[in-house]
Amino acid sequence: MTATTPTTTPAASRRLARFVGHYLEMAAAMVVSMVVLAPLWPADWLARTDVHAIVMALDMTVAMVVWMGVRRHPWPRIAEMGVVMVAPFAVLLVPHWLGVLSGGVLMVAAHVVMFPLMLAAMLWRRADYGL
Repeated sequence: MTATTPTTTPAASRRLARFVGHYLEMAAAMVVSMVVLAPLWPADWLARTDVHAIVMALDMTVAMVVWMGVRRHPWPRIAEMGVVMVAPFAVLLVPHWLGVLSGGVLMVAAHVVMFPLMLAAMLWRRADYGL
């Protein structure tokens, strides 16, 4: 008996490319929003780490929601992804306010956690994201 290696069908490759492409599009929308929308906020607001974190989470969420709307995703999927975007900040703000997390750790951890949560949401609803 000979060993065979599984091959990927062209259709499966296209679905995977569409899935990865959508993830990268959302990440790009988030980065663009941070650059474009950040200057609109008063500097004294952004001087407070907690307010800065909330503003940044909202900026990224707005851009991602707009992009998913442009891509004609259903509103329940858009709402789910919006929750995924804000959740790490909301959860990590509590230990920050209690003095357990520094501002730097808050910002880094929230961003680091956000990306795997986005991926998890997409995998959970993989059919809606083309996979």
